[in-house]
Amino acid sequence: MTTLRYPVLGLALLLAGCGHGNGQHEHDAAPVAAASTPAPAGTVAKAPASPAAFVPPADDAVPDSDFGKQVALGRKIFLDPDKYAAAYGGNHLSCANCHLDAGRLAHAAPLWGAWPMYPAYRGKNHRVNTFAERLQGCFRFSMNGKAPPAGDPVLVALESYAYWMSQGAPVGKALPGRGYPKLPKPALAPDYARGETVFKRDCAFCHGNDGQGQQVAGHVVFPPLWGPQSFNWGAGMHQLNNAAGFIKANMPLGRGGMLTDQDAWDVAYFMDAHERPQDPRFTGSIQATRAKYHNTPQSLYGTVVNGKLLGQGTAH
Repeated sequence: MTTLRYPVLGLALLLAGCGHGNGQHEHDAAPVAAASTPAPAGTVAKAPASPAAFVPPADDAVPDSDFGKQVALGRKIFLDPDKYAAAYGGNHLSCANCHLDAGRLAHAAPLWGAWPMYPAYRGKNHRVNTFAERLQGCFRFSMNGKAPPAGDPVLVALESYAYWMSQGAPVGKALPGRGYPKLPKPALAPDYARGETVFKRDCAFCHGNDGQGQQVAGHVVFPPLWGPQSFNWGAGMHQLNNAAGFIKANMPLGRGGMLTDQDAWDVAYFMDAHERPQDPRFTGSIQATRAKYHNTPQSLYGTVVNGKLLGQGTAH
């Protein structure tokens, strides 16, 4: 199920990193309810076509210059923040867990689809954000860590990498393949039991029966999908529509598009119905935090699933 092209991949981040708020990964909230005209049972939609509008520079085209050194460092941070940005991570996820193929892959939140769209207003914090602030959010939510301060070498390198990858992309134009696909409303409301069946059949081989992923020599190869080492309740991947779109387009790894839309919604529900680290914006009350930050049918925070109130958080 793996390919050599994706060194550190899987379902995860936050975003983010990461997708959360109204930035690169955000989509209009599609209500989780029955569609008016259900698709035939077992229908598998075709995988999204790769966008023809933009092709990022090749990996080996990084310039041999001082700027190129920053680009190269940004790519290293992107693939291995545990090593190159350890001061800011709260788990062992990497940016490449959500932005596949080192941030190059269409329909997997590619960097070339994000950089040209900032500054942008984000509903997540109700103000205009710079791209650097967007990256800070990935560290805070998807990586369950702390945001590097403005101008920090980690942010500068990541910005340089995103800028270099976006050379030639039109500014302010939403390119095909940016973010994650928007799936139509499911024929049936997402279901935990059906999602568990999909998970055991198509996801557990990589992410483990317990959803805690796999490591090789201390390096995360397939990330945990819930629990203390996963993205927290503030990350965009905890929203059902984001998770379902990512899963549909990219999972199982290397075989994106093989799941039905219903399967993608169901397994996204199963994944997001598990406990994970607390939202760092927690107000002291799950109900109040849901009302302020999670008041959408796409969030299971503050809801009861299988008799358990979600949003209590997990310890590191």
